[in-house]
Amino acid sequence: MRDNAPVGTTPEPENPLVLHVLGARPNFVKAAPVVRALAELGVRQGIVHTGQHYDALMSDVFFADLGLPEPIANLGVGSGSHARQTAALLTGLEDVVLAHRPTLVVVYGDVNSTLAAILVCAKLHVPTAHVEAGLRSFDRGMPEEVNRVVTDALSDILFATSPDALSHLAGEGVDPARVHLVGNPMIDSLFSALDRLDPAPVRARLGLPERYGVATLHRPANVDDPASAKELVDAVLQVGERLPVVVPIHPRGRERLAAAGLVTGGNLLIVDPLGYVDFLSLVRGASLVVTDSGGVQEETTMLGVPCLTVRPNTERPITVTHGTNRLVTPALLPAAADKALADGAATPAGELPPLWDGKAGPRIARVIDSWLKGGNLSPAAQAVPPKSL
Repeated sequence: MRDNAPVGTTPEPENPLVLHVLGARPNFVKAAPVVRALAELGVRQGIVHTGQHYDALMSDVFFADLGLPEPIANLGVGSGSHARQTAALLTGLEDVVLAHRPTLVVVYGDVNSTLAAILVCAKLHVPTAHVEAGLRSFDRGMPEEVNRVVTDALSDILFATSPDALSHLAGEGVDPARVHLVGNPMIDSLFSALDRLDPAPVRARLGLPERYGVATLHRPANVDDPASAKELVDAVLQVGERLPVVVPIHPRGRERLAAAGLVTGGNLLIVDPLGYVDFLSLVRGASLVVTDSGGVQEETTMLGVPCLTVRPNTERPITVTHGTNRLVTPALLPAAADKALADGAATPAGELPPLWDGKAGPRIARVIDSWLKGGNLSPAAQAVPPKSL
């Protein structure tokens, strides 16, 4: 591209650049199939690691487990309040976009890195694509919900993982020509790793019996308020009276959960965050998963593991209607665990979600490749490829 070409204008057609902005564990998992499929189509691309998840066990190991290439930039923003973290992301991402002048920036999910990248690109008139568009919990108390709504409003291409996402976007007035139902790239990554998901070595390393549970807890609504954290921890301790529970602790909220009593002892085992393959191996062999994570709801759906989501709502209702997931309150968690353990291995309810077939990455890549070849790459007059893929 010419050095003096304004950001957002049509690049030299033979050398477009796609940048992927990744900041947290779920981003890496969703991006890997897309990056791989674009590489097979010969598209020039690069990864920007924002460092929102700065712990090596929450980020670096995922590059190795998922086969992602080294990032072209690592912003290292670390933790902080939403305002401070987002401000650091805005500054760092603006520098990266101005330096590399991408043709398209692809963002994933609903973390602060996603929001910051969309805002930077909107101001610089750089086209964007959002993978996992249209998910809604309809709870504006969730920071992620705000990120989702803003990201979808500003994105030029929107990739939806489920039919309900299409309805949400239509209700918000998003032009349907910008929206593509492609399936779930997180499931692509799971399918690719399936042969490596062996619970036995991880279980042996952690000293777990064959029958055990897994819990992941990090949502602000569950962790930030001491009273809420105590209620949740007490419920998890009661689940631990039924079977051993291993809890890989996300850096966020570690001290608050420990203060509420979530410490190793009895049937509870607190461990550091696990890599992608180790964590999913542990989940695959579990009798029960307790979580407040969005991605884990999807992974347990595909693995047929009973999942109890300790939240009043979910932006992934398809995991309840088509999967093994159930929403519970902390008060109901012990009884729900009893039922799930008595029922045994779970099976998805009816058919699996449409297009959750391990081919979402190639679908996304074909849309992007066709869009890149469309000639006029400005947000106002983009050539949107056909929806039938």
